[in-house]
Amino acid sequence: MLIAALAAGSLLVWSPALRAADTNTPPSTPPAGAPPAGQRSSGIRGGPNLDQLAQQLDLTDDQKAKVKPILEARDKKMADLRGDTSLSQEDRRTKMQSIREETTAQMKAVLTPEQFDKWQKTAQRGRRPGGPPPGGNPPPAGTPPPAGTPPPATPPQQ
Repeated sequence: MLIAALAAGSLLVWSPALRAADTNTPPSTPPAGAPPAGQRSSGIRGGPNLDQLAQQLDLTDDQKAKVKPILEARDKKMADLRGDTSLSQEDRRTKMQSIREETTAQMKAVLTPEQFDKWQKTAQRGRRPGGPPPGGNPPPAGTPPPAGTPPPATPPQQ
């Protein structure tokens, strides 16, 4: 009787551990909204992907065909830039800004003015507050800083 109780008790103790160890199998289907296997999802660094933009901007099939290579080129250039460890932080920032400006010019040529405005707002949401807007133009003088930006430091009084 004692042996049977110990055997049953050890089964109860070890069964959760055995079930927990079987969690390394990958899910059979990706979560909803996940990119297909082998494709990275565009996040804050890359911006929205083509499907998201097509939905947000109501792109035509012709526009999708033109926007896709623009986004792919941007993503490749940004990935190459992030992988280049020989650049200084300032050089990296300058090149990223150049890639953004190039992408902006290409998108402006493909999108309608309304779509372009929406796209710029979408692209700006992915950027840090206080950074220059897409296109590189600084805000006009006297424009208040974006919400969440710390106030400028006050100079010491003498």
